[in-house]
Order: sequence, then C-alpha cells, then structure tokens
Amino acid sequence: MSDVVVGTRQERKRRTRQALLDAALRLLDRSSLAGLSLREVTREVGIVPTAFYRHFASMDELGVALVEESMRTLRGMLREARKADMDDAIRSSVRILADQVLAGENHFRFLIRERHGGVPDVRRAIATELRFIGSELATDLARFPGMSAWDADDLRMAADLMVSGMLGIVTALLDAPRDPEHVDAALKVGERQLRIVALGMAHWRVR
Repeated sequence: MSDVVVGTRQERKRRTRQALLDAALRLLDRSSLAGLSLREVTREVGIVPTAFYRHFASMDELGVALVEESMRTLRGMLREARKADMDDAIRSSVRILADQVLAGENHFRFLIRERHGGVPDVRRAIATELRFIGSELATDLARFPGMSAWDADDLRMAADLMVSGMLGIVTALLDAPRDPEHVDAALKVGERQLRIVALGMAHWRVR
C-alpha cells in the first residue's frame, strides 16, 4: 500500500475525529454532555453510529478529548505571558485569556458547565488540566523577586488563588454582553482581583 493511500486514510480519519469533536461542541451549546447521545453527534456529522467507535470508545472519552483540546493552547499561551515581570504577566495573561474565551466561547462554556457536571471522567480531566496550570504557575511564581524563598505549599496556594481568579474572569466574560464596554469592564475587574492577590503575595511573610 502506498504512503499516499495510507496518508490519505489517516487524514480522513483525523478529519472525521475532528468533525465529531466540533459537532459535539455545537450540540453542547444547548445540552450537557450527560444528556447528549452518540446518535445525535454522528447524525450531525453524517456518519453511521458504529463509525463513532473508530475514533472514541465512548461519549465520555470524547468529552475528555474536548477538555484537552480546549486547554492545550491556553496553557501554552499563559506560559509565554508569564515570562514578563509580575505586572506585565498579569496584564498579558488576562488579555490572552479574554482572547481565547471570546474566540472559543463554546469550549469555555463547556468547561465551566462540566467542571461540576455529571460525567466523572470529564470532571477529573478538567480538574487535572487546572492542576497543570496551577503547577506551572507555581513554578513560575518562584522566580519573581521575593518569592524564591517561599515553600512549595505556599507557592501552590498562591497559584491556586490566581487560577480561581482566572476562572472568575472566564465566567464574567461568558455572562457579559458581547460589546467592548462590557468586556472591558469584566477584564478590569478581573485584572484588579489578580493584582490584589499579587499584592497580598508581596506582603506574605515566609514562615
């Protein structure tokens, strides 16, 4: 079998898999993952239900793939933003987060809703991704002035507070009307909250 045929088959499989993810995300705009059926997703894509299993073992596995797809790019971009000093890192992180939410609103509505939803595997996947973000943030916080002497538990606590603040920004953006005034207001509040956390961190006495 030629490499071209193999490549074409793999590309078709990749496209179908992505089509299933995209279709599920569209349908999840009006349904929870627990209430979405495999038949609905395959009908949306235009394939027979049995073909679904060539790509995912279950709807739960598809949900986990959606979580990973949603978070992968965001983690990398936030990592880049934190290469600046603390003040610029907060400003850049908030802007990156806003751009990602506004560009991929369905992804983030899915994450916020399913974070406490009815599918255990998906809840665990979201919690895992948030832990990754918190762990990477804690590592980066240690390089800021005055924080190198912090112990790992305090660094992680500070990182978790900032991750919670970012989740608050996501929720505020999803709830805000889609006009520049409301979006800017949500971002200003979110940025102030993160700066207050950073101010508290600056005055924390290392035990």
